[in-house]
Amino acid sequence: MRRFTRLTNAFSKKIENHAHMVALYTLWYNFVRIHKTLRVTPAMAAGVETRLWSMEDVAKLCEPQAPAKRGTYKPRAPKAA
Repeated sequence: MRRFTRLTNAFSKKIENHAHMVALYTLWYNFVRIHKTLRVTPAMAAGVETRLWSMEDVAKLCEPQAPAKRGTYKPRAPKAA
């Protein structure tokens, strides 16, 4: 995954964001993606799940959070010429 390398825009600068992305990727890989050799998802092959998940199912698992409040706007002092 390119998220582990620094040469791309997908690089995680914060460890918390990186952990969330790895968790989402693992969920997608095991429950949403149909594997060519198995012809089912790994979760279905292991007997953990009986149906194929969609990305809508994954989105429903994520709790909506209110955006963080930003500080008040402070105009900059004009630059001297």
